[in-house]
Amino acid sequence: MRNQAPFVRRALSMTPLIDVIFLLLLFFMLTSTFSTFGEIELGQATAGTAAPQTQPDQRVFVQLGASRLVLNGASVTLAELAAQVETGQVLVSLDADTSAQRVVDLLVHLRGRKGLSVMVLE
Repeated sequence: MRNQAPFVRRALSMTPLIDVIFLLLLFFMLTSTFSTFGEIELGQATAGTAAPQTQPDQRVFVQLGASRLVLNGASVTLAELAAQVETGQVLVSLDADTSAQRVVDLLVHLRGRKGLSVMVLE
């Protein structure tokens, strides 16, 4: 019989573990979304008792579709709409093909203005 040398345990290398961690980190970074998230405030109109008129005098009607934006019967862009509407009430009618992102784009352009209220009609 041959004499066997005693078993010597080698030190473990941390390099493969670190490589795997970096690869996972890279994978999750590339698969996650890099867009910024924002929030918009939504309110719901409810029926109630008659109250004194405190509504703004200026009302505009906006028709929003997937590829069209009409302000009081005239086609406009989002930037033009934001420039023309400063105060008052905006009533928004949605076409059947309007996406939620398109509605959010409109609301983002109109938000943060004093004296401006936006109501999205059903």
